[in-house]
Amino acid sequence: MPLNSFPPPSRWAPDGFVAVGGPLTPDRLSEAYRRGVFPWPVDESPEGLLWWSPNPRAILLPASLHVPRRLARTLASGRFVVTADSCFEKVMEACATAGDRQSATWITPQICEAYLELHHRGIAHSVEVWREGWLVGGLYGVCLGGMFAGESMFSLERDASKVALVRLVQALHASGGMLFDVQVASEHLAQFGVLEVDRDDFRRMLAFAVACGDCWPATLLALASAEPPS
Repeated sequence: MPLNSFPPPSRWAPDGFVAVGGPLTPDRLSEAYRRGVFPWPVDESPEGLLWWSPNPRAILLPASLHVPRRLARTLASGRFVVTADSCFEKVMEACATAGDRQSATWITPQICEAYLELHHRGIAHSVEVWREGWLVGGLYGVCLGGMFAGESMFSLERDASKVALVRLVQALHASGGMLFDVQVASEHLAQFGVLEVDRDDFRRMLAFAVACGDCWPATLLALASAEPPS
């Protein structure tokens, strides 16, 4: 499918709906993220795959990250080891199955295959949180230029996913990253300084961030301070 395979923003629905169906290829996914669009499979849809761009859009500016006091103590304790891109596929699997998601997840085998290919292309990335050799938390998402779009996270121990989020945002800030897209606001994310912006404003911020140099190599070095447990 050629680029510009999504309708123009003037035709995007107020509730965030952009398009339905079509291929879930790496090229189309990359185009989607550059335009502020992401896929969200919905069982009730006959086509199964819907594309969204919420309005308002929830974002976190790395320079404005807020770390709650109790979490700061956890981070300083050395309880967890944080790595990056050491087991992307395992992180996706955990995001799809942790907790009550086993039978109710939008991370379908098709989604896993598509993002794994993006990972092989150096576009999708994971952050892993370990405790005593066990993978206990993490997240994955897409990085383009100075923008990281968080897709999903999981936690098998208290604070593990929060540790992944904070360490990633701190590393992005240190590496020149300017925009962390969390897509939709939640009470859980509000504690970190997430704010909502108009979709058109988000798209302008996104275009500027994506046009900047790739921040992930430096982010990877900042995060990979320890070898993943064997």
